[in-house]
Amino acid sequence: MGILGKILGDKKTVEGNYIDLEKYSEMSTDTTTSTELKKAKMCVRVGEIQRYEDLKTFLEYVYGGNVLILDFSPLAEEEVILKRITNEIKKAVQDIDGDVVGIGGNLMVITPSGVKVDRRKLRGGYV
Repeated sequence: MGILGKILGDKKTVEGNYIDLEKYSEMSTDTTTSTELKKAKMCVRVGEIQRYEDLKTFLEYVYGGNVLILDFSPLAEEEVILKRITNEIKKAVQDIDGDVVGIGGNLMVITPSGVKVDRRKLRGGYV
């Protein structure tokens, strides 16, 4: 077991230098119950938006005080819909005093009230 396995536990799937999040989420659902999630003050969840109508469900999650990492790659080619979704997210985040930031080409981190994202990238040894 490598160092990542020791830190994250031995059930995670580590291939090369990365963790396969899809396999990780399948395994973590076996060990993480909804009771454990309810005990947490805040949760971080990964979601994938397929259509504009899904946005309400995702925003309710953030309104509930949780952090959402939203994958919008299924809509990456739909510029009009993506612009509409982005505008709605910006308005919602402004209303609740949260934050939204893009990561890479197809991910957004959306945070609830009182949680801000530091946009400076940390580099090893320069914290």
